[in-house]
Amino acid sequence: MNLDASSPVLGYQSGFGNEFSSEALPGALPVGQNSPQKAPYGLYAELLSGTAFTMVRSESRRTWMYRIQPSANHPAFVKLERQLAGGPLGPVTPNRLRWNPLPIPVEATDFIDGLVGMVANSGAEKPSGISIYHYRANTSMQRVFFNADGELLVVPEQGRLRICTELGRLDLEPLEIAVIPRGLKFRVELLDPQARGYVAENHGAPLRLPDLGPIGSNGLANPRDFLAPVAHYEDDQSRTTLVQKFLGELWGCELDHSPLNVVAWHGNNVPYKYDLRRFNTLGTVSFDHPDPSIFTVLTSPTSVPGLSNLDFVIFPPRWMVAENTFRPPWFHRNLMNEFMGLIQGSYDAKAEGFLPGGASLHSCMSAHGPDGETCTKAITAELQPSKIDNTMAFMFETSQVLRPSRFALECAQLQSNYDACWASLPATFTPNRR
Repeated sequence: MNLDASSPVLGYQSGFGNEFSSEALPGALPVGQNSPQKAPYGLYAELLSGTAFTMVRSESRRTWMYRIQPSANHPAFVKLERQLAGGPLGPVTPNRLRWNPLPIPVEATDFIDGLVGMVANSGAEKPSGISIYHYRANTSMQRVFFNADGELLVVPEQGRLRICTELGRLDLEPLEIAVIPRGLKFRVELLDPQARGYVAENHGAPLRLPDLGPIGSNGLANPRDFLAPVAHYEDDQSRTTLVQKFLGELWGCELDHSPLNVVAWHGNNVPYKYDLRRFNTLGTVSFDHPDPSIFTVLTSPTSVPGLSNLDFVIFPPRWMVAENTFRPPWFHRNLMNEFMGLIQGSYDAKAEGFLPGGASLHSCMSAHGPDGETCTKAITAELQPSKIDNTMAFMFETSQVLRPSRFALECAQLQSNYDACWASLPATFTPNRR
């Protein structure tokens, strides 16, 4: 399926990790050669590498682009006066933290200016780790952006987005996610008056589908439900500001053309979207509570098998049928570090205080679990099959400790009484009666 430059209709290709190809003009893709001496239509060939050249073929990420102007055609970048909000990382704290939703600014704010750094576990110059942001916006970007520090996982909580990339367009709404490869240029346009959500910046290995192990060949997120765009180019000689994030700082330059000028492309280093409602949730049909790893949508692995740099985990609508079982998430202390967000509804481990657009942080070995009210109801409930519905919570989970930014520790949205949600747990131990 192809689009020409004037078509307003979006097109998608399905599959995860596939070698995709797309052309907005017939014959724009060279046949049998990536970089011919003379590309069709007078285009320039350009390679975007998402992994090292010598990466094993099964893990290699790269895309060939055939574009009107090569990316090399730009003047020097200048450090911007306005940098990302959030400030430096704050002091170390082992405490459990929770935030109310951040308000959407009143002044005109696009996707870049609306990014607020909340937590991170490594500097942008490191080859692993993640940084997590909230975004708030009330106006479309008039400039184009790319991130040299990592790939971006965008999770909308309210407001629809149109992400115009070098390889095509993705329309995104709450309950969908998008992943934008490191270095790919894009512009975020608002399809509603305002938008808010979460962004995980992955500095490590590119996100991929998790291995299924004993689950077998089916279940969780299916590859065919991931959608990549088809080619759509802008042949525009208007003045355009290009912004890049490089080692945590914003730099910009002025172009005399749109950098979203790729007429044809092929490869597997592509932006993609996924509808969380298509996740095939698995669970127990007997007793006990499976590990939350059965809810993993995407993972960024490390060199240690089973230890992830980033897991993206969701808690979607699902049936609960386990007998004689404490059904909410159990009390636990975890090697991993958990940053949670809520897209809609309520989370089954918290009776109140955790709101859509809000967030929580439970660090390595930080004791947490259901609050007092949820725990009491779960212990005394008459267990029947029941459905958890109208909800979608998620977790960015990482093996390295996440440190909050100074903004996150000082903002008015930080809940000062979060620990109190466990204070009402009564002592019910009765040594003389089983």
